[in-house]
Amino acid sequence: MQKCIILIDGSNFYFKLKDLHLNKLLGFDFASFAKNLVNKDKIVEATYFIGAVKTNGSEKTQRLFNDQRKLLAHLSKNKFKYSLGYLMKSGGVFREKGVDVNIAVMLLAATYENTTDRIILVSSDTDLLPAVKKAREKGKIVEYVGFSHKPSLAMIANCSSSRLLTKNDISQFIKEK
Repeated sequence: MQKCIILIDGSNFYFKLKDLHLNKLLGFDFASFAKNLVNKDKIVEATYFIGAVKTNGSEKTQRLFNDQRKLLAHLSKNKFKYSLGYLMKSGGVFREKGVDVNIAVMLLAATYENTTDRIILVSSDTDLLPAVKKAREKGKIVEYVGFSHKPSLAMIANCSSSRLLTKNDISQFIKEK
């Protein structure tokens, strides 16, 4: 039995689900999803990475803040930890900052502290490739989990293995909310 960590790039995950019209995160069964990903192996840790929403007094940011708090509570109920980066407004658009670095640091910390045998990375972000390559050099299995409608060929080429999820694969974990 291998020790596994699951690292989910929250924004990447959300927008891939949104493409499939399945972006009901409060109805997503993260615990069952995690068990499905590891199969019979042991989950050492499962973490969801996301940029923290801050309120600026507007109705919209307050709604987004409240929705994110509900998501974080839902993740906790599903035995997921969460790691918060931040959101920065640039050109009228909010962009996540620090999230990829947080994922890379956790991936490398698990590698160098030898707390895992297998790293399951649910992200198509190629900014993570240097950390992926280093983890593999150190003998860790790094499994890329992506989506069949928008796979990352670079992640497929550089990870130990890959799994591309279809809409049907994901649908089984959504309970209406």
